[in-house]
Amino acid sequence: MRLVRPLRLLYVQVVLAMVLGMALGHFLPQAGPLLKPLSDGFIGLVRMMIAPIVFCTIVSGVTSLGSGNAIGRTIFRALALFYLLTAAALALGLVTAFVLRPGAGMHIDASHLDVSNLAQYAKGTHPRDVVAFGMSLIPETMLGAFDKGEVLPVLLLSLLFGFALNSCPGAGRPVLALIDGIAETLFRILAMIMRLAPLGAFGAMAFTVGRFGIRSVGSLGMLMVSFYVACVLFIALVLALLARVHGFALWRLLRYLREELLIVLATSSTEPVLPRLIAKLEALGCDKGLVGLVLPAGYSFNLDGTAIYLTLASMFIAQACDVAVSAPQIAAMLAVMLLTSKGAAGVSGSGLVALIATLTVIPDLPVAGVALLVGIDRFMSEARALTSVVSNACAVIFVSMWEGACDRACLGRMLGAATPGGAQSAEEVARNAPKT
Repeated sequence: MRLVRPLRLLYVQVVLAMVLGMALGHFLPQAGPLLKPLSDGFIGLVRMMIAPIVFCTIVSGVTSLGSGNAIGRTIFRALALFYLLTAAALALGLVTAFVLRPGAGMHIDASHLDVSNLAQYAKGTHPRDVVAFGMSLIPETMLGAFDKGEVLPVLLLSLLFGFALNSCPGAGRPVLALIDGIAETLFRILAMIMRLAPLGAFGAMAFTVGRFGIRSVGSLGMLMVSFYVACVLFIALVLALLARVHGFALWRLLRYLREELLIVLATSSTEPVLPRLIAKLEALGCDKGLVGLVLPAGYSFNLDGTAIYLTLASMFIAQACDVAVSAPQIAAMLAVMLLTSKGAAGVSGSGLVALIATLTVIPDLPVAGVALLVGIDRFMSEARALTSVVSNACAVIFVSMWEGACDRACLGRMLGAATPGGAQSAEEVARNAPKT
């Protein structure tokens, strides 16, 4: 009986599924790629829920915040924090590249590289100037905001809808009650879908190990090591220090979010855990309106794992192809990356798309060099996603504290319950989480 009880916990099931998936991919590599639909299906089911859940959460949040000045101040502080964290991530990736020099000594001629496998990623690039990025936020129709499942158009529509409900409180009250009821129903549907997380993790790990295998790492292992070192340093030095300044221990937050982090690790995607993060951050004592505003925005504006990847991968290509990069060129590259690192989807492969978008506007670095990274990108996408999820969870707590919208007693109690001997199951957290 004692053995069966831990197996009922979602994170235990996910860990076991990942181990089984890796074993199957290693011993039966031909069968591994055939199981990728399990992962794709799970991610697709969760992605189906993201847009309506984000809409309901933000609308409810805007109406609870009430004042337009409070909403504007919250958004401004969140965006300022996002760009500071992104700048720190870009700088840390650059320093790691100069210290560890992962591409030194490879002496690769970029003109001899096979770029045919870059076509699928190049199609995802698009103009990243401020005007084009701003226009991409506006959906073609109101319902079109939900069509592609992108967060930012839904965020814009939700803000407008929430402001409109605030301007007509009498007529808006039954509409808000309907939205709250829909939100509760959506979270219950999500809880049913999340029971399939072990199946998705199993398929994702079987595909990764079966398709690529450990031999695909080859001489590029130093780049992977450098990237993981940079991500760990960002979490341990930047986020942990900021968490301590704000009065909580980062390792306790990581333990509290262990189920979500394991799902991100298995699927290489941040999207499947967005709705669960909303519920868990509300359960920590963060105001639901603030969570609904900051977290979805962070999914597009605070991709620190991608930011580290962009500088490190760019300098790796420069070192591997023996391209000398001057200080002004590096400064221009960082300025471009502040744009290209924003708005990328939190799914596997988005890092390569952002990297190609960056190199297309930096003529000194060969875009063909990205072909070096395709084989190992899957092994780095997990670290990108994990770093971004941890950073966004911390950002929500930080902004909540700045706005006086965080119940510190609740935060301490919930994170204390996440320590050994007092861990709560996902079901218990969901029951205790405030309803949107």
